[in-house]
Amino acid sequence: MQMKAAAVLAAVALTRVEANDATPIEKVLQMIGGLQGKIVGEGNDAQKVYDEFSEFCEDRSRNLGFEIKTGKQGVSDATAAVAKEAATQASLNAKIEELAAAIGVDEADLAAATGIRAKENAAFVAEEKELTEVIGTLERAISIIEKEMKGGASMMQLKSVNSVAQALTVMVEATSLSTADASKLTALLQNSQEDSSEELGAPAGATFTSSSGGIVGTLQDLFDKAENQLAEARATETKSVQAFQMLAAGLKDEIKYANADLNKAKKGVAASAEAQATAQGDLDVTSKDLSEDTATLGTLHQDCMNGAEDFEAETRSRGEELKALATAKKVIVEATSGAADQSYSFLQTASSLSSGADLANFEAVRFVRDLAQKQNSPALAQLASKMAQAMRAGSSTSDPFAKVKSLISGMIEKLLAEAQTDATEKAFCDKEMAETEAKKADKESDIEKLSTSIDSMSAKSAKLKEQVAELEAQLAALASTQAEADKIRAEEKGAFDVNSAEMEKGVKGIQLALKVLNDYYAKADKSHSSADGAGGGIIGLLEVVESDFSKGLAEMQATEQSAVSDYNKLSKANEIEKATKSQDAKYKSKEAKGLAKSTAEANGDRSTVQSELDAVNEYYTGIKGRCIAKAETYAERVSRRTAEIAGLKEALSILAGEAVLLQKTTKHMFLGVH
Repeated sequence: MQMKAAAVLAAVALTRVEANDATPIEKVLQMIGGLQGKIVGEGNDAQKVYDEFSEFCEDRSRNLGFEIKTGKQGVSDATAAVAKEAATQASLNAKIEELAAAIGVDEADLAAATGIRAKENAAFVAEEKELTEVIGTLERAISIIEKEMKGGASMMQLKSVNSVAQALTVMVEATSLSTADASKLTALLQNSQEDSSEELGAPAGATFTSSSGGIVGTLQDLFDKAENQLAEARATETKSVQAFQMLAAGLKDEIKYANADLNKAKKGVAASAEAQATAQGDLDVTSKDLSEDTATLGTLHQDCMNGAEDFEAETRSRGEELKALATAKKVIVEATSGAADQSYSFLQTASSLSSGADLANFEAVRFVRDLAQKQNSPALAQLASKMAQAMRAGSSTSDPFAKVKSLISGMIEKLLAEAQTDATEKAFCDKEMAETEAKKADKESDIEKLSTSIDSMSAKSAKLKEQVAELEAQLAALASTQAEADKIRAEEKGAFDVNSAEMEKGVKGIQLALKVLNDYYAKADKSHSSADGAGGGIIGLLEVVESDFSKGLAEMQATEQSAVSDYNKLSKANEIEKATKSQDAKYKSKEAKGLAKSTAEANGDRSTVQSELDAVNEYYTGIKGRCIAKAETYAERVSRRTAEIAGLKEALSILAGEAVLLQKTTKHMFLGVH
């Protein structure tokens, strides 16, 4: 019992000595082990940093790829929008020029018509005034003559006259008629005689027996003729006013609607120019962003390759350093074990101290066996068994603790190796689980984004196809309208060609007849007065017919010109509308095809990402089975293994304490002997 207590006290004392007085070899090995741990820690930290850097490169490269693809599509869309707005502006500018020219023509026509109307009205006013005065004068003269015929003072003088002019002179002298009225009547009579080829001053003869009645008849004829001329002049003026009003109203309406269309076209040009400027700005910004993204992607690839090369070089360097340290450690352990035992061992083989060593060995075996039972560790139980066998097989000439200490140290190293392996597995599982879950989330997010983009592009493509179909239907209706207009114009022109030819033929025939009659009566004998009067009536009637034919031809030509103008305007408007709608349909079709292509590419991308996600899910299932489905958690294993290592170290401490005690005893014995 006393020896056992002494062994325990010696073990405690020896533990303190070993803590402060490690051998140089042990210190070297400890330093190598510490350096190895530091290098391994640095490698783990570098691996973590590189994993984060690699993940950043992958994510950034993928995002830049999407941004570049989106940028290319944006550049294509903006370019198409700029071209579309340029075409729209060209079409609207052509329409503006046409409308401005049409407005100028209509305004010139209105001004010319207004000027002609003013001249016609002035001539009518003057003619109406003159005829009114003539009618008044004739009324007064007829009234005076009729009064004198009933027994006036001038009756005798009037009976003696032989011409209307002399009668007017008599009436002036009798103050029955004013000199001014007489002058007007004389001039009127002279004009009438010149027009009818009669001589006013011819002898009356028997026809003037009742001269006053002849004068009254002549004046009455003049009165009727003046009234007819006045009525005709007023009727002509009324028709001219109505025609001018209709023409002016039509021109003003055309000018009004043309100005409205012109303002609308100008606003359309301004809006299109603004839209083009916006599209050009978007194109510039998108092109710049695309260039920057492309350059950034190239730089990113180079930086990531450089980072990978640096990490590979550092990892290779650490591996070489760890290999060198392990080799050095192995060489030190294998080559210096004997020298260390000779230089630093405190134990001397002595047969008298074998009982204390046995006691320490048994104490260490018992401690390890108790630790195995406490931790329920088959490995420790097996170690205790091996320690007992080594103790029984030990000889008096060998170190009584060497074999047992070697077994305990081997078990400690094994547990440390298992701990390192388990820690590596834990780090591997944590890293792989986190990375796999992150990749899984990224792939699912990419699929969701691609699905949203595909749905959006599909909807937009369908909308564009509907718009293209509607535009094509409108173009078909426009073509039908233009064909109908062409048909009507052809029919109108055919009718005009026939009718105008007939009308021109009639006018020329009337003009030829008039020329023949005029030439004949100009050369005819004046004795044929009755025939001459009938010929004059025929000529007058032919002149009226010529006027009617000429007027009808002019109206026919005006109607044809108006129809041609309306047809040209309609055709031009249809042409502009056709160009605009065709261009719009072209760009919308192009945009729809581009969307279809992008949708197909996006579907391909989604299929690729789905395949990657399936692979990630498959790997994720495997890694969960490896890292999660464990009967004992990592924390439990660490706690158990820590307790086992601590217990084994304590067993070593027991053996070390007994060795110190044996060393002191040996020294005392040697001193006593000498």
